[in-house]
Amino acid sequence: QHAGSPLGEWAGRLSPSLCGLLAERSGGSRVSIIVRENLKIQGVMPWCTGTYVRDALTGRSPIGEPERLRSRGGWAMADLQALAPLGSERPSFLRLLERIMNFELSEEQQLLQESVRRFVNERVKPNARVWDREEAFPADVVSELAEMGLMGVMVAEEHGGAGLGPAEMAIVIEELGKGDGALALTVASHNGLCSSHIRMFGTEEQKQAFLPSLASGEKLGAWALTEPNSGSDAGGMLTTAVREGDDWVLNGSKIFITQGTVGGTYVVLASTDKSKGNHGITAFILDGDTPGFSKEPLKEKLGMRSSDTAVLTFEDVRVSDSRRLGEVGKGFVNTCQILDRGRITIGALALGLGVGAMEAARDYALEREQFGRPIAKFQAIQWKLADMATELDAARLLVHRAAYLCQQGRPFTKEASMCKLFASEAAMRATDEAIQIHGGYGYTAEFPVERLYRDAKLCTIGEGTSEVQRIVIARQLLSGLG
Repeated sequence: QHAGSPLGEWAGRLSPSLCGLLAERSGGSRVSIIVRENLKIQGVMPWCTGTYVRDALTGRSPIGEPERLRSRGGWAMADLQALAPLGSERPSFLRLLERIMNFELSEEQQLLQESVRRFVNERVKPNARVWDREEAFPADVVSELAEMGLMGVMVAEEHGGAGLGPAEMAIVIEELGKGDGALALTVASHNGLCSSHIRMFGTEEQKQAFLPSLASGEKLGAWALTEPNSGSDAGGMLTTAVREGDDWVLNGSKIFITQGTVGGTYVVLASTDKSKGNHGITAFILDGDTPGFSKEPLKEKLGMRSSDTAVLTFEDVRVSDSRRLGEVGKGFVNTCQILDRGRITIGALALGLGVGAMEAARDYALEREQFGRPIAKFQAIQWKLADMATELDAARLLVHRAAYLCQQGRPFTKEASMCKLFASEAAMRATDEAIQIHGGYGYTAEFPVERLYRDAKLCTIGEGTSEVQRIVIARQLLSGLG
């Protein structure tokens, strides 16, 4: 009954399991049954999982059912390519599933990528070496990024932001990372830690009070978790917050805090009940000029030298309960949720550093001549570049998978840890090989690869070390969540 129609043309190219479902949905229409039987005769194997497609065919949204979907596959690429001739006649559920399998950036995402890439080439790469050498925070360039809307990427439009998602955030951070890891870290931590904590767990009044100035870049955000004696062990936190009437009084210190001296809005984690360990931690919002709150810059870091980093000290700092962020005792639980998202951006940052180093090594190999020809002609150099490109492409897929799951509201803890772990270690390998390709010149500040190498190291430490990521992944697998 569909002979000669677009439906009839593509139906013959679908996998047997999908044809069976189409037959079931249409009450066993003859054309679907014939197509299915013909495919069986041709020896075509089923690639898509029935339940996933059946839910779409019956109008049930696959989003929100992660427990079922984790154990089931999606469509075969052949199925999706077979839908192309239908064009606008494709049913809406087919268009949805095609988008799920599409690895290409949308037109809007491509424009965003091109805009940031152009900015990096014009304003960041020519200056990154000087910023690094002088350990100078590039406030003017950060202001330009704010004008582009990049300091409020994921903040809702009603709160002054761009209203974009984790995938767009990853695109921005990767492009910035290609030019300067320190600048990418500034944007990543501002968006992904301080602003996200308020965005996700703040009251509506808190969102209206703090997010617009953060999204516009009028104020930079800092997020204070790490302490001199508690890094991976957040439960060992010594900073305290004691309730006194309608206020809380904070005492203690934090270390390695990004935007520590230049921030205007701070989210600070403190212990409100030591006896409860991780379940006795609460978050608070502080202004940078709060009495009793002091900052001391940390200099002479290995890398990320133009990113502002500081030690924070709290001496009887009084904070109103209206600035308590989230429920009492829920600070650590919320922190884990924040870090899951932050690990996606750190993965994207590592990816950018790795790609930046690979591109620099490629360009150098095409220009540098030894033994009468460019070193790019030597197989040893080609293999290094091939390995770098392969690992970084794999890292990008892991980053964007985690971003997609996050954006869809599906579990992504394991995937976030995987993308950060793999991307950060791939970046270290890529930057190391980039220096090797540059030879002696790679060991000097004349070329960017040594700076990218130093910057990349932080990605294996910050927001959860590589060892912590392996623990998270293993726990998810062993608990049956992965």
